[in-house]
Amino acid sequence: MSITAQRKAEVIADNARSTGDTGSAEVQVAILTERIANLTEHFKTHKKDNHSRRGLLKQVSQRRRLLDHLNKTDSARYQALIAKLGLRR
Repeated sequence: MSITAQRKAEVIADNARSTGDTGSAEVQVAILTERIANLTEHFKTHKKDNHSRRGLLKQVSQRRRLLDHLNKTDSARYQALIAKLGLRR
């Protein structure tokens, strides 16, 4: 359900604004998107795993808050990020 350290490093490298950037909104949203995708696949076989479903809902809410903040502060970065990650909105 969780992402490997190698995959997380790839996601960070793909979405970092500069070298060493691990905390920008783009990187955080990309990591959350990867974790959400993994959990979604998990629920296709484990439909009654409600404990993990709660964690999924918390991650989706966190991603939504980060995206709202990014849209409010820099709309161009927000548009580029949702296009890159293929998110609806």
